[in-house]
Amino acid sequence: MISKHTIDSVYEAARVEEVIGDFVSLKKSGSNYKGLSPFSDERTPSFMVSPVKQIWKDFSSGKGGNIVSFLMEHEHFTFPEAIKYLAKKYQIEVEETEATPEQKQAADERESLYILNNFAKEYFVRQLHLTEAGKAIAKTYFQERGFSEETIKTFELGYSPDQWDAFTSEAIKKGYQLDFLEKTGLTIVKEEKKFDRFKGRVMFPILSMSGRVLGFGGRILSNTKKAAKYLNSPESIVYNKSKILYGMYHAKQSIAKEDECYLVEGYTDVIQMHQSGVQNVVASSGTALTSDQIRLVKRLTNNLTLLFDGDAAGLRAALRGVDLILEQDMNVKVCTFPEGEDPDSYAKAHTETHIRQFLKDNAQDFIAFKAELMAAEAKDNPVQKAELVRDVVQSIAKIPDPIKQELYLKDCAVRMEVSEEVLFSTLAQLQKKEAREEKRKNKPQPFEVSKPDVVIEKINEKEILERKLLEILVLYGSQVEVFEDLVLKEDENGELKLEPEEVEMPVHQKIFLDLQEDEIEFTTPVFHEVYTFLIQKLQNTTEEVDLGQLVQTVEPEKSEILTSILMDEERNQLHDWKRKEIYVKEKQTSVVRYTQDTILNLRRILITEKIRDLITTVPEDMKQKMSPDIKEEIMDYNTLNRLVYTKLNRVV
Repeated sequence: MISKHTIDSVYEAARVEEVIGDFVSLKKSGSNYKGLSPFSDERTPSFMVSPVKQIWKDFSSGKGGNIVSFLMEHEHFTFPEAIKYLAKKYQIEVEETEATPEQKQAADERESLYILNNFAKEYFVRQLHLTEAGKAIAKTYFQERGFSEETIKTFELGYSPDQWDAFTSEAIKKGYQLDFLEKTGLTIVKEEKKFDRFKGRVMFPILSMSGRVLGFGGRILSNTKKAAKYLNSPESIVYNKSKILYGMYHAKQSIAKEDECYLVEGYTDVIQMHQSGVQNVVASSGTALTSDQIRLVKRLTNNLTLLFDGDAAGLRAALRGVDLILEQDMNVKVCTFPEGEDPDSYAKAHTETHIRQFLKDNAQDFIAFKAELMAAEAKDNPVQKAELVRDVVQSIAKIPDPIKQELYLKDCAVRMEVSEEVLFSTLAQLQKKEAREEKRKNKPQPFEVSKPDVVIEKINEKEILERKLLEILVLYGSQVEVFEDLVLKEDENGELKLEPEEVEMPVHQKIFLDLQEDEIEFTTPVFHEVYTFLIQKLQNTTEEVDLGQLVQTVEPEKSEILTSILMDEERNQLHDWKRKEIYVKEKQTSVVRYTQDTILNLRRILITEKIRDLITTVPEDMKQKMSPDIKEEIMDYNTLNRLVYTKLNRVV
């Protein structure tokens, strides 16, 4: 268990904008920050962070909460792991008791795999630094590659002994289950035999953006032709190679700071570039680039430069997947190294200043690079050149921004000596073809089996009103307002008339007294808990409640409700309506009316339900002979209902 003192220290030191900024590229928006949602695929920002309240809200998925809930949602941390991650980031000592075997056993499968991978990483590191074979063979290999001791430690490089089951035996001895060893891919099980997957290899741990060990890459040290040179962990519930970029954990801050990301092919390319001082580098680790990997980069920057060696065949293969980057509306450049060089060898032989200057001078816009590469291949062949033109225009068609499309077409017209009209016509044809295919794909098939009737879920008006009351308590509960109510009073002739009556009180007191008077209770359990919690907080202090602190102290379910309420008013900043001269009315300008109408509407629903309940208690054949008592009670409720409607300025 982590001590309360540690948890409080973490909440006090951690800044939500700093932590989330490690995972999402945030831009200032008034007093808040906004960015692209890390939970959904989108092109316009719907994710907002409030430094003042220390909360976040993702309007595309509905998720929200405090700094810990973000790490739990995004990185699938448990609460203790989120606290430990923040403690490490802000250099806070964690006070905790040792987990018992029962607690370790209770960890779910995903957490078990993370724990096992971390154990494996530490084991491989120890083997590299503390064993004779590790120091003589593996460390010598890293040193020959030019890796310094500091770099080896930074990337937590390791060594798996050249023995059939050295790691597996050690893990089982420490209490790790063979089932989990097999699921991580660290151990291969064949009938009665079990052996290490990475036997005799130097090890590269593959980390998530937050530094969790997801899997491993291993390079063989022997010259055997039967074994693969590089070997990766197999897919598991924690390792999905299509969603991971090697080096992202070490590169993320540099990528965000420099607003630029360099993409290379291998582990050693990343490590060597990082050691040279160019740290905003990640690798696809030999896999074809995927949309998920591109979105990972896009969270931090919109600028991506692909670094390749001069191998033409490799370039063509790589270029086939880059249209995916253009679809994400990113700015793509390509830089090739001199013949016989790759990012690893070039970074090893040159200083940081020289490397950065080389990248600046040689990085080309992707479309221009593609046009020149293919033009060189087509030469004077008209047929090949026609195919080249179509291929380049197909790439331009992937760009969502029509202004960029036009600029690229004009540039390519000059480079390929083709008229702009031809290129624009080709683009239009491609877009029409794509639209037809999309239409055909979405067209319902003939003889389609009829779908069952759609059940339209009835809106729960009571739940909506209960949420509105919580919203009022959160946003305006401490405010003192003058409330005007219509009260039934007798006139000189003894007749009842509605007369206005004013009273000054805090908003939370008005809500509490009105609900108490009508014996109204919240029907949604979690709303009832939050209401009770808020009323107690507001009634026990004369000062304004610190809403940011409030969100930090409640459990995730309540935190999400409070965050959703607190951030809802700031949703308009995402669209920048004021700049477009569209002015959204704020609730604060009419908080009295908003409060009274919400309470009255809740009363109206409850009265209507009461009348319906009274009527349903009478059998159908007895309704003509309804008892006077029930009739009188229904009439009284109808009178109350008319009063409520009058106060709401409605016609019954």
